[in-house]
Amino acid sequence: MARVILITGGNLGEMKPLLHRAQEMINSEIGPVMRCSHRYKSAPWGFDGDAEFSNQVLVCDTDLSPRQVLEKVHVVEAALGRDRAAEAREKELTGQNYSSRVIDVDILFYDDAIVAEEDLVIPHPLLHEREFVLVPLAEVAPDKVHPVLGQTIAELKAGLEQ
Repeated sequence: MARVILITGGNLGEMKPLLHRAQEMINSEIGPVMRCSHRYKSAPWGFDGDAEFSNQVLVCDTDLSPRQVLEKVHVVEAALGRDRAAEAREKELTGQNYSSRVIDVDILFYDDAIVAEEDLVIPHPLLHEREFVLVPLAEVAPDKVHPVLGQTIAELKAGLEQ
C-alpha cells in the first residue's frame, strides 16, 4: 500500500460542501483518507481573479499506481463539475496560465516516488513555491522529506516565509 498526498481546492461555488464531497469521493475512489488538514483560504495564485480559493490537503493510503490515482483524480474532478475545456478557453482568452475553477485535485506526493511523465509529475513541481500548499501540508506532514529537494515540508514552509 502506498501513501499518497493530495491537495483539493477551488474558488467557484460553495467550497465547504465541495471539498467535503471531494474528500468522500477520494476516500471511496482512491483509498482511505487517513489525515486531512483544515481548509485554508488564499488569493488566486498565478492569475488575476477575484474569488478566494479554499484548499485542503488529504493523506490517503492506496493500492493504486500513480497513473491510476491520476485517472481517479480526473473522475472525481469531472463528477464535481470541473470543465477543463472551459478552463482552457478562458486561459486562451485571458492569456493567463491558470483560471478560476470549481474543483482541482493535485497529487503532491506518492510515497517517495519521483515520476516525470508528460502529464504526470510527482512530487508536484511547484509545491515548494506555493504557500497555499505548504501551510496545509505542514499541518498534516511537517516531517515529510521532499524526495527531490531533500528538505522537510516544515523546512520548505519556513524558507518560503523568509
